[in-house]
Amino acid sequence: MFSYIARQPILNRNKQTVGYELLFRDGPDNCFPNIDDEQATNRLLNDNFFSSAGEAQLTSGKRAFVNFPHSSIVSGTPLLFPKQSFIIEILESCEPTDELFEAIKKLHQKGYTLALDDFIPNKQWTRFFPYIHIIKFDIRIISIEKAARFIQLYKEKTKLRFLAEKVETQEEYQQAYDVGFDLFQGFFFSKPEMIQRKSLKPSSLTTLRLFKEICAADVDFDKIEQIIATDLTLSYKLLRHVNALTSIRSKPVTSFKQALIFLGEDQLRRFVTFVATSHAVENKPQSLYNLSLQRAHFCEQLYRTRVPKDHGNQAFLTGLFSLLDSLLDQPLEELIELLPLSEQVKLALTKRAGPLGVILNLTDAYDQANWPLVRKYSAALKINESSIADYYLESVKWSTEYEQTSAK
Repeated sequence: MFSYIARQPILNRNKQTVGYELLFRDGPDNCFPNIDDEQATNRLLNDNFFSSAGEAQLTSGKRAFVNFPHSSIVSGTPLLFPKQSFIIEILESCEPTDELFEAIKKLHQKGYTLALDDFIPNKQWTRFFPYIHIIKFDIRIISIEKAARFIQLYKEKTKLRFLAEKVETQEEYQQAYDVGFDLFQGFFFSKPEMIQRKSLKPSSLTTLRLFKEICAADVDFDKIEQIIATDLTLSYKLLRHVNALTSIRSKPVTSFKQALIFLGEDQLRRFVTFVATSHAVENKPQSLYNLSLQRAHFCEQLYRTRVPKDHGNQAFLTGLFSLLDSLLDQPLEELIELLPLSEQVKLALTKRAGPLGVILNLTDAYDQANWPLVRKYSAALKINESSIADYYLESVKWSTEYEQTSAK
């Protein structure tokens, strides 16, 4: 038996990623209709938290937010794990009973961090507040305006922090920020900021020029070298990436031409992709860079399952460029016209159609933990579901390694 696990980033007011909620399943009508909340939690813990390495790979070294039902909390399941392992999310299905109250008090005394998930204001929960650290509001259920009144009431007289969940647009993020939310969950950071039409910044123009070159059938590395040579930051980033890959060499790679000779065209083409993407997100949340690479690698693996002899470069670019509008804050349709992309990639990005479009739909469904759609698209692609779960975790691990490399 395999398990699906997706993750959703949680950002602070500076748009820095501070943790990930791990999503095992989504409601009663998903891929695991016969598994109750306690079994789902136990499987997630068993698969990912008995190994510190597994936990770190899944959350990029950040804190994990894990759902716990009533039975798991009162039976003391969280006590089996170190207090720094995760933040305990008390599921919205929990009733505020005396038994639960005593269990929460004990966990608080032991130093665990506790959050109320999908909270709906109710006086019966008031006595729990001194032992709770975070209250999560699903803004699809409790409006930001209604949550604001609650925050105003408790922010001054308690140490509670407030998390806005299912924040999907930049506008929603700004509204939640303005009323005093401390943390934000959702993929709002992966939406373009186009409140007013922006001209491309110099760094974005450079990024676009590099993307243009690596999309060409025959890469002109002299031209790429000229582009990189005009930007000191880019030159540094490229050489740092290459040297991280070639750390076993006694002599470091000190020039672009050296890197080309050592890595070859395919590898260096990929490295230019990393560097260009990193350059584009300098004023964006780090999560956007990580998600871009994760989606690119996930798409590539899915494609290579169907076409084993293909390197999957087109699928990689499809996954990467699916967030191009967010990277450059420009309409995707206009950006695509500036790049020499194949018709297959353009069709996938603009219409979500064709084989690459189905792969992109599957990627979106997995990011959103929409398990019924994951099943639908995996069936359409004729890819085993357990393989898809493995590919997702591999893409998370792979992108995390590059995130850590770029932070050095």
